Amino acid sequence: MQIFGFLGSLLGYVLWGAFYILKDFGLSIIVFSLIVKILMFPFSLKQQKSMASTSRLSKKQKEIQEKYKNNRQKAQEEMAKLYEKEGVKPTGGCLTMLVPMLVLFGVFYAVAYPITNTLHIDNTSVNNALAYVNTIPGYAMDVNPTYQQISLLKMFSQSDIASTAAIQNIFTAEQINTITMFSNGFNTFGINLFAIPQEYGFFHPMILFPVLCFASNVGSQLIMTRINKNQMQQQGCMKAMIYILPLFSAYIAYVVPAAVAFYWIISSVISLIQSIILGKLFSPAQMAAKAEARHAALLFQEEAKVEYVYVPHGLTSGNNENSKQKKKKK
Repeated sequence: MQIFGFLGSLLGYVLWGAFYILKDFGLSIIVFSLIVKILMFPFSLKQQKSMASTSRLSKKQKEIQEKYKNNRQKAQEEMAKLYEKEGVKPTGGCLTMLVPMLVLFGVFYAVAYPITNTLHIDNTSVNNALAYVNTIPGYAMDVNPTYQQISLLKMFSQSDIASTAAIQNIFTAEQINTITMFSNGFNTFGINLFAIPQEYGFFHPMILFPVLCFASNVGSQLIMTRINKNQMQQQGCMKAMIYILPLFSAYIAYVVPAAVAFYWIISSVISLIQSIILGKLFSPAQMAAKAEARHAALLFQEEAKVEYVYVPHGLTSGNNENSKQKKKKK
């Protein structure tokens, strides 16, 4: 998990930069999501083009499958030739769909370990502070070790622990001020983004986070399916995503801090809008039209290589007096 911790530390710089300006972690996540989508846009564009290009070949694919239905190997060879001829990579969108998952894990590690990965305070000081807090009667943190840094942040916002001599010896005055400011910025729209829905049960308003995660992901996947219907049926990786990703997102949103679910919801909504726009700009029909235009241009270039030479009557075997012969340029 060290790689996710490293990724969380990198993303933490972006989150902290946004928080330093906005002083609200929820708003910071919105800005962070926009930045990630902007950086990922070239990959999203490539994915949409790949899906649309593959979708327009569905008719030819079905013809090959029908023609070689009793020879699977031959069908695969003909499919490969078709993709090569058309310049299409059928799995071109799979890799780009994995990147958002890596970012999600990075966000989780930035949220679960906010002091070390977002504020970038050294791990030794944080561990010493956690060890000290566990010795305070009534403050012993009997929680999941993964979320002990979150519990420590809560103490900075809910008690006078920051003024104790032990904490002042562990952290510098500047670090204490930073941690205190950060701990007070997790209540967005009256919702504590530190909270974990699982701790409240199914009949608490916090259940809205996994529900919204599921709904936003289903909406995004359905839009992509509608835009690239044939292609989505063909690519196994994307077919799996349609059914698995929304359920997975709901489960994750239920068992992790609400800040992670909030990021996933915002990211899914942005993806939904982006999919609609890219679907209109790069639909299968438009990609097919562009492919036909390229083919026509190639034919024109081939014809341009041929010149027509006038041959006088009597020097050819033709019956027309002004017959012409095609002669290739040397």
